[in-house]
Amino acid sequence: MTASQLTAQPVAKAPATSRRHARLLLRSLKPSGWLPYAIVMLGALIMLAPFYFMFVFATHTNSDILSMPPPLWFGSALVDNIHQLVALRPHFWHSLGLSLWVAVAATGLNLFLCSLGGYAFAMYEFPGRDTLFAGLMATMLLPAFVGMIPFVLLMNEIGWLNSTRALIVPGACSAFGVFMMRQYIGSAVPRELVEAARMDGCGEFGIYWRIVVPLIGPAMGTLGLVTFIGSYNNFVGALLVMSQQEMFTAPLVLRSLQGTGQTPWGAISAGSAITVLPLLILFAVSSRRLIEGLSAGAVKG
Repeated sequence: MTASQLTAQPVAKAPATSRRHARLLLRSLKPSGWLPYAIVMLGALIMLAPFYFMFVFATHTNSDILSMPPPLWFGSALVDNIHQLVALRPHFWHSLGLSLWVAVAATGLNLFLCSLGGYAFAMYEFPGRDTLFAGLMATMLLPAFVGMIPFVLLMNEIGWLNSTRALIVPGACSAFGVFMMRQYIGSAVPRELVEAARMDGCGEFGIYWRIVVPLIGPAMGTLGLVTFIGSYNNFVGALLVMSQQEMFTAPLVLRSLQGTGQTPWGAISAGSAITVLPLLILFAVSSRRLIEGLSAGAVKG
């Protein structure tokens, strides 16, 4: 056989079924199929594990909680743990009410004042507006511990120690809230609508209340949820200004149980479960509004 005859012979091709199987194998190994879902599920399990064990430990005694391995399912000591919690801290329910009152009051003031400030920065032109807004944003760069001592001295000077006013009024308006409202109002409220209302004789506060507020519902819901959770869980602020046990908020009461001697982990877990229930209910009710507020403005137009 000559060389020309060898080169003239066709090269054998791989069967089509083999190539198809190879493509299917490569496609199955791509992370776009199962890997993202696996990562999300793993992250969800890691984040939910502390909540699960908190509720499980709330139904077990100290000896069960400290045993190895720890209990993985619910027990029958929930009522006993609640009785122990109330016996150790008789003012627990009062402290829980204080936490709810502080969170509700601070959230209401934040929604009103931050939306007003954001509306002013977004819709009004006045000298020094950008400089004032930049200074407001600069306050977000300051570490929280820098203002602790001046905060305590000021609260002592005006007589607000051991008072819920010290937890409500200083946090009535946040730089983050003003920034969020300014950004949302600037993209969600048309200036033409505001000008048309002004030409029709509507007052400035009437424009804000009747036109702007109904249009910024998602942002208000998001800011309200974030503010409520932050105020409700405020531990450091309450620790600085509250020294009387009857004025302790729920986080301080639970922390005060971890003193000398044997720590009642069952009672602490039961108190934590009761304390976190309002947050879980609030999040379940407003989670859709939270997602809408966080995603609003991500796509413009």
